[in-house]
Amino acid sequence: MVDYFAGDPRTNRERMLAGELYISDDPESAAEARRGMKLAADYATAYWEDLDAARPLLERLLKHLGEDAHLKPPLYVDYGSFISVGARTFINYGLTALDVAPITIGEDCQLGPHVQLLTPTHPLEPQPRRDKLEAARPITLEDNVWLGGGVIVCPGVTIGRNSVVGAGAVVTRDVPPNSVAVGNPARVIRTL
Repeated sequence: MVDYFAGDPRTNRERMLAGELYISDDPESAAEARRGMKLAADYATAYWEDLDAARPLLERLLKHLGEDAHLKPPLYVDYGSFISVGARTFINYGLTALDVAPITIGEDCQLGPHVQLLTPTHPLEPQPRRDKLEAARPITLEDNVWLGGGVIVCPGVTIGRNSVVGAGAVVTRDVPPNSVAVGNPARVIRTL
């Protein structure tokens, strides 16, 4: 295998946090991923038993949880610690938020069931991909964004404030503020 990091003394986790190519074999990252999965599972269990006991688990899982934000489980994360959710945001069942890079969800957003926010990227070239190189790019949902059920947001995308993305859309590029976008790949069909 090629030594992609010759002369670079950083760990794979340090490269990951810098937004550069890395290999996902860092023990600290593995421990953080297990922590995230456990807290997400504990949150799901507590949600059905005692909602007041569930919120502190979600606050421990996420980087930031705004006032009156509500997430219905199940919730699937890589780490959880790179996800920020703004005040009064509602997220329906089955969010998959692969937060290798930061995921920022603004205030007053609404996410339908089974939305996917996917920050990881992989090389297009076969050999580096075979050698398990990956990277990630952040995702931002600005304030008052509505994502319909089953929307997929790809790495590096920003969806502008007040925008709506129709159910099942695959968002591969930025959506300007005050827009309606639909389809695969998503395209803006009107301005609000």
